Amino acid sequence: MNSTLRAILIPLSFIIVFLLFWEWLVWFNNWPNYKMASPSDLWPAFWTYKGLFLEYGWQTLWRTVLGLILSVIFGTFLGMIMGLSRIAYEGLYPLLVGFNAIPKATVVPVIALLFVGSHDFNTVLIAFMISFFPIAVSIALGLSTLEPEYRDILRSLGASPFTIFWKIALPKTLPEFFGALKVAVTLAFIGTNLMEIISPHGRGLGHLFSSGEQNADYPLMFAVLIALAFMGIVLYYVVVALERIFAGWAERREG
Repeated sequence: MNSTLRAILIPLSFIIVFLLFWEWLVWFNNWPNYKMASPSDLWPAFWTYKGLFLEYGWQTLWRTVLGLILSVIFGTFLGMIMGLSRIAYEGLYPLLVGFNAIPKATVVPVIALLFVGSHDFNTVLIAFMISFFPIAVSIALGLSTLEPEYRDILRSLGASPFTIFWKIALPKTLPEFFGALKVAVTLAFIGTNLMEIISPHGRGLGHLFSSGEQNADYPLMFAVLIALAFMGIVLYYVVVALERIFAGWAERREG
């Protein structure tokens, strides 16, 4: 089977099996849609609120992507500092672990209070705060495990620290970087929706979810969750495509 076709058909098959099982589970337990919506209940909800899904979906998406881009920039920079300096690694890593251990749901009200009225900024900030950690750690670990022999040989040949980083260290960390970026994609969506739900401001899919919750519209709530899952999957495969372009050499081949 063609690898591209396989990469499409296998995940699609599993998604269809999951939806069929979900539909059967609701039917088997005879759950009404105000208790547990089934996949067959979702399309009417999508169609009824299609305008809001397009508008709010775009608002959630661009804020998530912007927060993710900022997390890549900051996480890469911080990871470089930690990976190239043992003192920075030992000093900053406990701080990052402690910061990441704080539930971001408790941070949302604080951010909303600090920057009252800056809804877009608040949402992007939470998406950034929740997603930069795995990127920074992956870059730091990748650089800190660089074999010292490479550095010694290149230095003896007159290579500058920047050349060593650009030619050897950075390519070595790319597999770890893209692995962390796949995790960061989902975390960024979590951050965006935390702000949209906990600190509602009439924007984004999180607001639409809250509206469905307030009106006990369970099909709408589950439709929002499926929309978020769909956008997360699309963004994940964008990262996969970038990984194959820039770090395809690290991919394991069969046979």
